[in-house]
Amino acid sequence: MHQNVKIRNALAQGGGILRLAPTWVPRSFCLPGRRLKLHPDDYYAYGGQRGGIDERWFSSTTPANNGPLTTRNEGISHLVAEAEELIPFTEVVAELGPELLGEPLWQKYRGWPVFAKFFDNLGPLPHHIHHREEHARLVGQHGKPESYFFPTQLNPHRGRFPYTFFGIEPGTSRAQIRQCLADFNKGDNKITNYSRAYRLEPGTGWDVPPGLLHAPGSLCTYEPQFSSDVFSMYQSLVDDQIVPEELLWKDCPPEKIGDLDYLLELIDWELNLDPDVLSHRFMRPRPVRPEAEMQSEGYSEHLICYRSTLFSARELTVLPGRTAQVRNDGPYGFIMVQGHGTCNGLPIETPAQIRFGQLTRDEYFVSAAAARAGLNLCNGSDTEPLVMLKHFGPTLPA
Repeated sequence: MHQNVKIRNALAQGGGILRLAPTWVPRSFCLPGRRLKLHPDDYYAYGGQRGGIDERWFSSTTPANNGPLTTRNEGISHLVAEAEELIPFTEVVAELGPELLGEPLWQKYRGWPVFAKFFDNLGPLPHHIHHREEHARLVGQHGKPESYFFPTQLNPHRGRFPYTFFGIEPGTSRAQIRQCLADFNKGDNKITNYSRAYRLEPGTGWDVPPGLLHAPGSLCTYEPQFSSDVFSMYQSLVDDQIVPEELLWKDCPPEKIGDLDYLLELIDWELNLDPDVLSHRFMRPRPVRPEAEMQSEGYSEHLICYRSTLFSARELTVLPGRTAQVRNDGPYGFIMVQGHGTCNGLPIETPAQIRFGQLTRDEYFVSAAAARAGLNLCNGSDTEPLVMLKHFGPTLPA
């Protein structure tokens, strides 16, 4: 059977809903927080030289950029087709096009331009930056806006440092930041001396536009973002670990490597020196409809990432013992974080533990047509909520 037939059969059999396999991504510069529900023996399944698995990617057509040891299709999601055959989601999107994504999104992007992930670090990440579009294009990538949400279900412990640095303290000069970059190989370059840390609160989130320096803290984080894996690390020592200098110059054009002024150019200075980061970047969940009205229909849905026009995310809860009809305007992926039940008759469940390479029924992608028609979500428990996180693409006219 040809691949395109298998893809179309899967779409038809799922009624416009596609089952996806877990996608695990290691990072050599991180220590896993061990909250991804991966089996304890499997966090180094890629080998010790690759580092531990501290990320799981969702609805991804974006390859992970992990250096020369990166494996084939690393970071790419896979459709679970008939007989549990795995087909790269890149091929699925290419085959189905507007049938999966809807005509407006397909016409503008010719692909699925976002993905989401859980990242799960025991300690903080270095103060780093994601390039804006004009700089990312120089290395063949897109700019990378992203958002954070901290699911309560995935944070039974808060790790070593549940605080995130954002931006640059107002009054800091470019010369001071330039000196930190010049001191990168002298141990601790102390760049976070010029930033401010905010305590992270489960059940809330933050918006992180490209060009904003940030040092994520140690909560397990749900992160919808635009399709890119572009970054440069500006902090040389974090959590008593040295950051390799190659990560400072990652995703810089070859002719710019060694040019400290180019690193300063990557910084959006107006954004970083914002004196009111909290009110401009912090996000508390917002109900999509009046709460009492939703609960009378068996569910509750909240916007959790809503400051970007390039992606958004929602948390959907179906009440114990209830069934709910939920409609959305565009395609989206979802990941289960609590409970079990059915989605248009398909089984959905939240595993307690996953082996590396094991298939699950906790991740799906919903086509534009199925989203508009609405999902029939049935909570299989009379005591526990059914909770999913939903990641959407750009806001576009219908």
